[in-house]
Amino acid sequence: MKHLNLLTLLVAILFVGCNAQQRVLYIQDVESGAEIEIPENFQIRIKPLDQLTIIVNSKNPELALPFNSASTYTGLSKGVSSTVSSSSLQVFTVDNDGYITLPIIGQVKCDGMTRAELQSEIEKKIIESNYIADPQVNVRFANLQISVLGEVTRPGRYDIKNDKVTLFDALAMAGDMTIYGNRENVAVIREIDGKNIITKLDIRSSEVFSSPCFYLEQNDIVLVSPNKYRAASAEINQNRSFWISLASTGISFATLLITIITVAKR
Repeated sequence: MKHLNLLTLLVAILFVGCNAQQRVLYIQDVESGAEIEIPENFQIRIKPLDQLTIIVNSKNPELALPFNSASTYTGLSKGVSSTVSSSSLQVFTVDNDGYITLPIIGQVKCDGMTRAELQSEIEKKIIESNYIADPQVNVRFANLQISVLGEVTRPGRYDIKNDKVTLFDALAMAGDMTIYGNRENVAVIREIDGKNIITKLDIRSSEVFSSPCFYLEQNDIVLVSPNKYRAASAEINQNRSFWISLASTGISFATLLITIITVAKR
């Protein structure tokens, strides 16, 4: 009988351990070495109110200087080179109609473009205007950020340095999920055409790779919901606080009542 009870206990422990593992592991439905297709050629596209830094280079630095009027710019006569102080970079804000206004060449439509497409468009306009025959333009985002909230180690707003940041990159920036994070209910909130679109993802499944929200865009919010154990714990703590507060109030009232009765008898 003792051996039967011990065996039952071991089976129960193994069962609980397997269930716990299934709750916390990522990408559970693939074997090691499996090939998974992910969206190709993803690049963040420019949106209204994005902030961009734009630097124009040329073999002749004097020709490029007017385009970099807010920058500390130097060039080399051989090849194309520039030195720009990051603290003095001129920042261009995309207006609500999707345009930026550049020195010399004026307005440029950039809404929906990638950085590479905008670079080509600016180079084209400079050449067509006969200002520089050999312009090389560098465009970068100045305010590329995402937010990671909920059941993660370090919730907050994070700067991102490149155009391809995945959902897993965002979780890594925030120190990964806590043990209480719900892996099957991770939400990505994205603004599209003035509306917040919420996409819920199960990161235990390889289907996450095919989601349009696998690669994050500027100002996306990643929201990790608590699992049922965290929710239950929070409810218990809330109820406990309520009853402790109620008991404390009752004791205070009883003490006051006893004091009043004692004084009245004197």
